[in-house]
Amino acid sequence: MVFSSMTFLFGFLPVLLAFYFLLPQRFRRGRNGVLLVFSLLFYAWGGLRLLGLMAVSIAVNYCGGLLAAPGRRFRRWAMWGAVAVNLALLGWFKYAGFLAENLVLLGLPVEPPEVTLPIGISFFTFQGMSYVLDVYRGEAPAERSPLRVALYIALFPQLVAGPIVRYTTVAGEIASRRETAGDAADGGVRFCVGLAKKMLLANALGQVADAAFRSRTVLSTAMAWLGALAYTGQIYFDFSGYSDMAIGLGRVFGFHFLENFNYPYLSRSATEFWRRWHISLSSWFRDYVYIPLGGSRCGPARQAGNILAVWLLTGLWHGAAWNFLLWGLYYAALLLGERFLWGRALERAPAALRHGYALFFIVVGWVLFRAESLADVSLMLRALFGISAPGGLGSGEALYYFKEFRWELLLAVPAALPLKGLLERRLNRRAREGSRPAAALLAWGPPALALALLALSAVKLVSSTFNPFIYFRF
Repeated sequence: MVFSSMTFLFGFLPVLLAFYFLLPQRFRRGRNGVLLVFSLLFYAWGGLRLLGLMAVSIAVNYCGGLLAAPGRRFRRWAMWGAVAVNLALLGWFKYAGFLAENLVLLGLPVEPPEVTLPIGISFFTFQGMSYVLDVYRGEAPAERSPLRVALYIALFPQLVAGPIVRYTTVAGEIASRRETAGDAADGGVRFCVGLAKKMLLANALGQVADAAFRSRTVLSTAMAWLGALAYTGQIYFDFSGYSDMAIGLGRVFGFHFLENFNYPYLSRSATEFWRRWHISLSSWFRDYVYIPLGGSRCGPARQAGNILAVWLLTGLWHGAAWNFLLWGLYYAALLLGERFLWGRALERAPAALRHGYALFFIVVGWVLFRAESLADVSLMLRALFGISAPGGLGSGEALYYFKEFRWELLLAVPAALPLKGLLERRLNRRAREGSRPAAALLAWGPPALALALLALSAVKLVSSTFNPFIYFRF
């Protein structure tokens, strides 16, 4: 089940809200129970067999947390045991087929297993491991209630595509939170904005990107750039839109998840980009891999090795394919270059030049990420730079797709900028100065806009069959 579906919007969510809010707020266990049951139902929508994997993940991390708590005799073994089981599950379901296929290419008599990748396994596995590791470090208490651990791991808003939520962020709210009308209103607005990002922008841009990446024999330089830029917009509006919906739904039920995006395309370096993009994953690797390896507290050679290790793992986290490993190495090289080679010169460069530098390498990076094979990577890069592009420099196809989706392509630019915050600050200033229209806009503007976006998104949902979610496969 996806958030941008009729089943979720007009079936699952209304029924959940009715069952949840019919219970008085003082019945916290009851509300948590309703949320847990519906979260498991949400996950099982893709197949009842998925519940077995979810049950194993919950049991392993619950027991691991209890046994890894400070004061336990063999807590280090318990921590490593829980981490090993989590990684073994992730490795089997996500990487066993990839490994077997490459062993076959080397001539070894290996039969690739037929494994179906469970939705969101990378997200909830990392979330479960962070709980055990935080308990082991003494940063979070060991939870004695298995139902609370189950709710933390299975909570449906962020279950299948993040953000990766730390237990320390929501432990207090699982035990005792207060749902308010203000939070519900803010959450509803945030959800509708995220849904609109997905339905009105990401899906349209995705059609342009798909056309470019499948044009293997007629790909022109113009179409390659149009497709690369379209995918740059698609993946941002797709993933940040999902994060907006997850954060908004969490707010409705009294949870306050941390932000996962901070206008990443404003970045002026690759380093800054990864402080703004998928913040929950970047901080996870920083806190649980990079810093334990020594971080920046060691010599240049060791720092370089730490960065390389983190980015190889980041590439693999995103998918079991060589292009994801190449993408991880690409960002490792960029970050190492900014740290040890051209970082100081970049800081002294004009802001516009720095911004252009970052956007150029971000777009090229998304080509590596989107391509389905190394051969496709080579084809797209050659077309981007006009090197033996099959379709020449320009093409009617590029012009056709630009005209067909020109409004979405043009709207994507302001939609990726922090114009909302700028407008709110100006309206707040005017309202403090006594402007009644500004105060009215602040009060009624967001819900009116949210309803309009919800209506437009619903129309798109009914009239279109193109509705992929990029990060569900991770």
